[in-house]
Amino acid sequence: MNQKFYFSLGLCLVLFCCVSNPSLAQNYIIHAGKVFFGDDRPIKDEMSIKVKNGGIIGVMDGYKTDEGFEVIDLKNQTVLPGLIDLHVHLETEYNRNTYLDRFTLNPEDIAFRAYHNGMTTLNSGFTSVRDLGGSGVNTALRNAINQGLVTGPRIYSAGKSLASTGGHADPTNSYRKDLMGMPGVQMGVVNGPAEAMAGVREQIKLGADVIKITATGGVLSVARDGSSPQFTQEELDALIGVATDMGIHVAAHAHGAEGMKRAIRAGVTTIEHGTLMDDETMKMMKEYGVYYVPTITAGRSVADSAKIRGFYSPLVTPKALEIGPKLQTTFSKAYKAGVKIAFGTDAGVFAHGKNYREFELMVEAGMPEKEALIAATSIAAEVLGEQDRLGKIEINFVADIIAVEGDPTENISTMAKAIFVMKDGKVYVKP
Repeated sequence: MNQKFYFSLGLCLVLFCCVSNPSLAQNYIIHAGKVFFGDDRPIKDEMSIKVKNGGIIGVMDGYKTDEGFEVIDLKNQTVLPGLIDLHVHLETEYNRNTYLDRFTLNPEDIAFRAYHNGMTTLNSGFTSVRDLGGSGVNTALRNAINQGLVTGPRIYSAGKSLASTGGHADPTNSYRKDLMGMPGVQMGVVNGPAEAMAGVREQIKLGADVIKITATGGVLSVARDGSSPQFTQEELDALIGVATDMGIHVAAHAHGAEGMKRAIRAGVTTIEHGTLMDDETMKMMKEYGVYYVPTITAGRSVADSAKIRGFYSPLVTPKALEIGPKLQTTFSKAYKAGVKIAFGTDAGVFAHGKNYREFELMVEAGMPEKEALIAATSIAAEVLGEQDRLGKIEINFVADIIAVEGDPTENISTMAKAIFVMKDGKVYVKP
């Protein structure tokens, strides 16, 4: 290698840092035309939000200035807390080659894709995400972001989803028998209460913030079943009991009602998808205080993709056509029944950066615009246990702040484009 090579490599690294780094955290005063606070308080006009050292230190009526604080002019926009998506998969973005990618992509390839998807997510206004299952790259990306090595959204990582043998998150589904082997705890496949407990401990050992389980079959796994229970009550009691003891909440992928009921009895925090939940399930969710993360956008997306000849495996296509179209109707029933709704999209099943579509589909299904926004701010922060620092425009909260054109409480489609994004007091997107 010669000097010319090293010079070129150094130049590339300098350029990469220049284009990927946000403005450094500074002291700002944001002049906001309207402010949505992240809860049920009325929107207020003409406010100033004072940001220092990555936090909000003042929320004031009128347009204020202060020496040493740079003014950001958002007088013609609506300012909101940074959005929270409780169900993403940053390592992937579904396409015709997704199954083949498992055999052709190296961890390094996955890492770069995850970084790109994370930046796309952040730039669209989602400053925090809960990544519910990947290869472990999701946890490594979280660490790199937290250490300031790269930029991206704040990640709460589940590491690898836990499944039973042949279940929705068994990574060897559809492999040749000689490649299949007998995946176990280290690959997130557990059978029986003892292995269920070991699986939780293994993911926590690897740095998980949340445990993800596949309580029922799923749509996109190359397996016949899409909705039947995949853990016994004893397995779920053991699994969720260990997670609870260690201060970690559990998210349950579930389409069928019986699998949901078992997870609810065991103490799960969120039900993801919930497509075939019945009235009894909704009643139990209210009784146990379980949150519903509907992922309507994923349902719509897989149903549309299943109509494209050859897009999915023959095992997947009928499940996508059956399950996908039902999600929005289930969401509407759950909302009207009073189930607690928290925002999540399953981005990665569809294109990252399109997370805003969930708002439009929630409103289309009968949820008022303001409640949809609260689901993605203060309620989502509750799920994460971060209700005292995320999800609101409030003094002593983290300066995660975005802005959109127009008033999203009157026209939810304004959420399609964030024209200003700040995370931890650093500006990533500005008009």
